[in-house]
Amino acid sequence: MIPFAYSRPGGMAEAVEAVTDDPGAAFLAGGTNLVDHMKLGLASPTCLVDVREVVDDGVEELPGGGAWIGAGTTNSELAAHPLIRRRYPLLSSALLAGASGQLRNMATTGGNLLQRTRCVYFQDVTTPCNKREPGSGCSALEGYGRDNAVLGASEQCVATHPSDMAVAMLTLDAKVRVLGQSGERRVPLADFHRLPGAEPERDTVLEHGELITGVELPPPPEGARSAYRKVRERASYAFALVSVAALVRVRGGRIEDARISFGGVAHAPWRARRAEEVLRGRPVTEMAFRVAAETEFTEARPGRDNAFKVPLAINTCAAVLRSLTGVNG
Repeated sequence: MIPFAYSRPGGMAEAVEAVTDDPGAAFLAGGTNLVDHMKLGLASPTCLVDVREVVDDGVEELPGGGAWIGAGTTNSELAAHPLIRRRYPLLSSALLAGASGQLRNMATTGGNLLQRTRCVYFQDVTTPCNKREPGSGCSALEGYGRDNAVLGASEQCVATHPSDMAVAMLTLDAKVRVLGQSGERRVPLADFHRLPGAEPERDTVLEHGELITGVELPPPPEGARSAYRKVRERASYAFALVSVAALVRVRGGRIEDARISFGGVAHAPWRARRAEEVLRGRPVTEMAFRVAAETEFTEARPGRDNAFKVPLAINTCAAVLRSLTGVNG
């Protein structure tokens, strides 16, 4: 038995102070990721500060047509909320593609954004892992690599980010609201998760003690259509080999706006800026879809076991765009 303290703060400011003052403390909400890590020996917090009762847990419509999602909102509640289903079906689809019904009932919006990689070497404490123990080495570079990143990786880490929800939120231009001892700040989701670089142990830009309080979604573009597609080893309860979240608006036979994000291909949810730039203003054709997707992966660096991810991502992206625009492949 590994001892740890447990605290139930009276408010968010008290929770932030408790974790900031203790380098070994951690926030606890649904616990679907953290508790697993404690069981595996990946995490050993000195104190768990339970924030489930102090952070917002609902969805509200914002002036102008956007939405506010409290960090304590469960994945099940968020996926089923009428506003989300009506205005952001992309997000609802992505949430329902993740985990299982039981886990979605516990997992929270804030915790989902903070979940860590499912790389088999990160989860195996008997193997070297720079994310778990900086400077020890990356076992995945020469080991089992089917799930490894093909974009944005480094010699320090080739792990991928596991969230479905984050891929959809990235496409929707979400902003994460964070509370720390110096006050509140808003972080665009595009800047929230980090690529590994020389510090793979840092998944996000959060400082110790900063608490996610919620997520803001701007109104979706008028007339846009969106979809989420996840390719995995089995039909349910599996992480993505590749996933695609796309939002497209077509006018006069041309693509007026396009937003595309990939999951399963990088250390962070990957916004396909190059593909988006290629698509804007182009006629709605199969060729345009494929050229855009191929452009995004021109700098892909797959390993021995995961070269299949590049054509899989390109084909999946093209298929999603076809479904949104009515183009026959």
